[in-house]
Amino acid sequence: MTRLLTTTAALALTLAAAPALAQTATPVALARVAAGDPTVLDPITVVGSRQQARDLGGAATFLDLETLRTFDYTDVHRVLRLVPGVVIQDEEGFGLRPNIGIRGSGTDRSARVAMMEDGVLIAPAPYSAPAAYYFPRIARMTGVEVVKGPGAIKYGPLTVGGAINFTSTPIGGTEGDDLSGYLSLSGGSYGGFRGHGVLGGWSDLGDSGWQFGSQAEWLREQSDGFKELDNGGPTGFEIDDRVFKLGLRTAPGAARAQSLTFKYQELDERSDETYLGLSLDDFNATPYRRYAGSQVDVMNVDHRTLQLTYSLDLSPGLNLTTTAYRNETTRAWYKLNDVRNTAGTGWVGISSVLDNPTAFPTQMAILRGDPGFVSGPQALRVRNNNRAYQSEGIQSVLSARFSTGALAHQLEVSARWHTDSEDRFQRDDVWRMEDGDMLLTTRGVDGAQANRVGEAEAWAFFVRDVITIDRLTVTPGLRYETIDLTRTDYPTSPPSRTTPVRVRESQVDVWLPGLGLTYDLTDEVRLVAGAHRGFANPGPGSDVDPETSWNYEAGVRFDRGALAFEAIGYLNAYDNLLGTCTASTGGGCTIGDQFSGGEVRVSGLEVTGSWDAGNALGLDFGVPLSLVYTLTDAEFETSFTSAYEPWGTVTSGDDLPYLPRHQLTLRGGLDFGDWRVNAAVNRVSDARAVAGSGPIPDGERIEARTLVDLAADWDVTPSATLFASVQNVTDEVHNVGFSPAGARPGAPRIATAGLRLRF
Repeated sequence: MTRLLTTTAALALTLAAAPALAQTATPVALARVAAGDPTVLDPITVVGSRQQARDLGGAATFLDLETLRTFDYTDVHRVLRLVPGVVIQDEEGFGLRPNIGIRGSGTDRSARVAMMEDGVLIAPAPYSAPAAYYFPRIARMTGVEVVKGPGAIKYGPLTVGGAINFTSTPIGGTEGDDLSGYLSLSGGSYGGFRGHGVLGGWSDLGDSGWQFGSQAEWLREQSDGFKELDNGGPTGFEIDDRVFKLGLRTAPGAARAQSLTFKYQELDERSDETYLGLSLDDFNATPYRRYAGSQVDVMNVDHRTLQLTYSLDLSPGLNLTTTAYRNETTRAWYKLNDVRNTAGTGWVGISSVLDNPTAFPTQMAILRGDPGFVSGPQALRVRNNNRAYQSEGIQSVLSARFSTGALAHQLEVSARWHTDSEDRFQRDDVWRMEDGDMLLTTRGVDGAQANRVGEAEAWAFFVRDVITIDRLTVTPGLRYETIDLTRTDYPTSPPSRTTPVRVRESQVDVWLPGLGLTYDLTDEVRLVAGAHRGFANPGPGSDVDPETSWNYEAGVRFDRGALAFEAIGYLNAYDNLLGTCTASTGGGCTIGDQFSGGEVRVSGLEVTGSWDAGNALGLDFGVPLSLVYTLTDAEFETSFTSAYEPWGTVTSGDDLPYLPRHQLTLRGGLDFGDWRVNAAVNRVSDARAVAGSGPIPDGERIEARTLVDLAADWDVTPSATLFASVQNVTDEVHNVGFSPAGARPGAPRIATAGLRLRF
């Protein structure tokens, strides 16, 4: 109660200060914030535009709708190849369960990156269980924004690597506010289909000076899958994603602009996906095979988002935006967990079996389900990972532009109250294998495998001032978070929710400072530097210290019309790196337990460049060229032994797992106005699946790969466009990892063609 009263008072003082700030925002001061200066970001965006990304006092990238539609990717992993410093770990080839890290933050389930949609945290439970088992579909997004460095402390609670925001389609689309529509239909390899439609716009409410907006959007994606189950079962997916928006706003030119927007989004997914990969020998022989032991594996996801945003311009230089939100996610991933041991007394994890198949011949025979093979009655244990998530909160941002003497200020003050929870109510079923078919032996009791609830409640406050004087911009910022964590364990034998067997509570309070600097050497050359405190909170019930680091960066930006270039070096010095045991990391430990990796150093270089050769050479057609390169060097600075499978026994100086040293993406195209062709080449060096040094063992090597994509589109009319693309043109077979269990193939060659209509 004391904390609530304190917070309420702080919010009241913030709002009370609004008129005073408005009075300082004189016309002279506002004039200082010219188009080329850093601007106060839209309260629900991270970057806002390419120009704002260049103006920020820290590394940032903005991918607009034109960029996203160039190759029309439906896999977010392929989109993020265009962002330096981002590391991805593919899993099933379609981007259904993205694994994204930034600057060595770790990739497992994107749990160390602040993920947002329209400025709102979108992971099912961002504080208590941030693993992204639900993820926004990239096909319905109009922009992707990534911020690293000191700018990351604005978004929290995960500030070590950075933040990613996905912007959904605004009411009226991206080309105007009048009633308009968009329809895209495409089909391709492996029974692939995508249908995406949007219809909406704004209209005047008589002569009231107000406008009403509405919009409906529907995305349907499906595929038969490129893997082949030994028994011929399904390996594809079906996703329906629907968004409805309503809006009320003042008409353009109003003395005090204001708007109210309501968003409702729902997603339903069924995917016949598994954690079971292949032994290395089987991968080399038939990489797209799936063992019969995974035939009943299936993921079902239901997700709902409700979001209400009110924005008010208190004066020409002062805006207050408040957003209330609620996310609900239920997911049940029914998947093979382990196999009966040879003695018949227990179970062997599927990761252990595939790591050393010669030591587990009986278990491999069960997984393969060869013709004529008959197992015992207790051969395979399949876990119904049944979980329900809720998150809700309210966040408010006050943005002000004003001047004090020779200094121009762009001040942001924000507060957020947030609560989320993860409810696990899981069971284990036992199956037998007969002639390649799995038959149910025993259905388990719901709640007998896991019966617990993790909860988090957090207050977060942030203040930042962009201070500009002549060619120098200084951006100090400070974030404060106070987080209450609770884990409640209930009985599993028999399952009950009446009286808990154990309740563990903890609290974390953290101050996160940051400082960004930019200096314009010339009108074309800008120096950039920054430092900030990185943080990731422990989970409910964990007894480890929070993940903390000090992060530094410095670099240069060059922009001369058709040519742009940026190079930024960074150092993330971890005081304490955290690893969280999940089934997706291979298991071998108690799911949910967290491990300390001690001090870790991650350094690197991020380079981006773009050149419109057609414009520069005076050609009558465009020749867009771009380069994105990331160099990463990461190692442990302490020695220890851990039950966390990706680490194992670590010696100081060992490399971190799943961090390739080199990543390079080259893109080039020809633009003749009505038609365009583009090519992309992505090169990733090899990486380790387990921490270590020296030569990488075959069973731990994620081999280097070079993937080529092609795309073309033709504007048949001003409102109709034909498009086609081919991903992985050379059909390169590549192993993307050894987790969750066994070797896993990336997507083979996939061709797609379709039609876009605008009306």
